[in-house]
Amino acid sequence: MGSGDENLKVADVAAAPRWRWRRLLWLPVLLAAFSVLQVVALRFIDPPLSTVMVWRYGEALGQGDWKYRLHHQWRDLDQMAPSLPISLVAAEDQRFPLHNGFDLQAIEKARDHNARGGRVRGASTISQQVAKNLFLWQGRSWLRKGLEVWYTLLIETFWPKHRILEVYANIAEFGDGIYGAQAAARQFWNKDASALTPAESARLAAVLPAPRRYSAARPGPYVQRRANWIQRQARQLGGGGYLQDD
Repeated sequence: MGSGDENLKVADVAAAPRWRWRRLLWLPVLLAAFSVLQVVALRFIDPPLSTVMVWRYGEALGQGDWKYRLHHQWRDLDQMAPSLPISLVAAEDQRFPLHNGFDLQAIEKARDHNARGGRVRGASTISQQVAKNLFLWQGRSWLRKGLEVWYTLLIETFWPKHRILEVYANIAEFGDGIYGAQAAARQFWNKDASALTPAESARLAAVLPAPRRYSAARPGPYVQRRANWIQRQARQLGGGGYLQDD
């Protein structure tokens, strides 16, 4: 065998690892492109499920709960009572029409509150909640938080505020296995989401911090107090008109 052939073999061996590394460098680019396509497509396509729904269903089966059922029916925002979206905003994210996915004022207030001790307060916007509930897994990690930020930026870039709120109202959990305002209205009051009263809308929004712990159908003192507060906040924000220019 000549020295030329040996040199070619050595060069091929050295080039192989470099080629593998170059392919690996393309992986983040491909994943980023896929996430952009996901978000753009879901601006126009109503998601039939969210990762939270799938995760919860798998969790129930893992615990041997074979009778567990998911209740979910999509409704466009204009097929819901006007009191429902403003109640969600009043309860969860009052600066929703004004921020770009991250409410810096709320983050600062939550940081000051938590530094004083007591019950921990969060500052997740509706956009952030859509990002993590629709696309991401349960749990806490720096990777998950980073992806939440990325998906929030994509959602705010490619979706109008109306679409963000519409998806949120359809994937939020209002009871154990009950996702979206339509399923909640049917399960709790045997009516469509379009027929929800302001009081019922406020009660749905009131249970969102812990929908498996609190009941909108049979509200205890905490839920009732919070629902009353949500109704007052919704009126102070200007009712449904607060969301018309989003």
